[in-house]
Amino acid sequence: MKKLLLSLIFLPVLTLAQQTINASITHGGITRDYMLYVPNSYVAGNQLPLVFNFHGYSSNAFQQMWYGDFRAIADTAGFIIVHPEGTLDNSGITHWNVGWGGSNVDDIGFTSALIDSISVEFSINQDRIYSTGMSNGGFMSYQLACELSDRIAAIASVTGSMNLGWFNSCNPNHPMPIMEIHGTSDPTVTYNTSSFTESIPDIMDFWKNFNNCSNSPITTNVPNSNTTDGCTAEHQIWENGNNGVAVEHYKIIDGEHSWPGALFPNGVTNQDINASEKIWEFFNKYDINGLINPTNIKNITDEKSVELIKIIDVLGKVTIPKPNTPLFYIYKDGTVEKRILVK
Repeated sequence: MKKLLLSLIFLPVLTLAQQTINASITHGGITRDYMLYVPNSYVAGNQLPLVFNFHGYSSNAFQQMWYGDFRAIADTAGFIIVHPEGTLDNSGITHWNVGWGGSNVDDIGFTSALIDSISVEFSINQDRIYSTGMSNGGFMSYQLACELSDRIAAIASVTGSMNLGWFNSCNPNHPMPIMEIHGTSDPTVTYNTSSFTESIPDIMDFWKNFNNCSNSPITTNVPNSNTTDGCTAEHQIWENGNNGVAVEHYKIIDGEHSWPGALFPNGVTNQDINASEKIWEFFNKYDINGLINPTNIKNITDEKSVELIKIIDVLGKVTIPKPNTPLFYIYKDGTVEKRILVK
């Protein structure tokens, strides 16, 4: 039996050490299902980040959990993943209401209610709630960045886009870190302007300007470690935005409508990067206040003459500082990077 709003039904899946939970809430008179993944490291009272992972048009929560898979990363990094289930549109196809097809489902309100519901049952860091998704789920993430920015710290879209006209109505209440991963040969959500979408370069320009980032990106070619996947990747970063935020873009040259690194390729799928890993590395830099600042950096060097690039733990992974943990602080002074070990 489905329960009322903000009440949960827990049906543990028998795989993955019973960490995957099927649950439902009622919002707007509709019973809404979702799948929750809670890492083994979760301890009540220890607030963890929450990552929304929205499926694509005609897909579902279960498929997205496997296709855009964050679970192994969550086990190591310590965050909770929620895979919401879309509702049926007028054509009987699962969707997120981003302005297509006359849908009137309140998916923004549903997302906010789902945050509240999960936060009743689990300890969630309210400053570290993120959204990502595939295709229609990427559109949904952009819409959350525009319309639920008081709760969303950063978003990443894979093969998603923004509708024509969204630039005029999008005004988040804080600088919004943005990542877009998109194939230049995507036949479903085109890289260039379409009859209903903005071009990916124009979307990057919009967010670069909104966040007051540097005008020109730092562009690097991703090593072509897989020469048989039919595509290559280029990484663009617009840095130094307000509150330290950046806009990042993985341009998958000749890539199609797919999630890079997926175990189940869909068309030309890049295998030089793992989209889930890149997205979490990006999210992990930010909370709702912007770049997560390091602690105890005074007296290391002249802070006025250096720019903090990133924080790396002793194993070489980007990390959030913890008390009494040795860290490498990487600074850039002019064109020279400096690594300083702090204990």
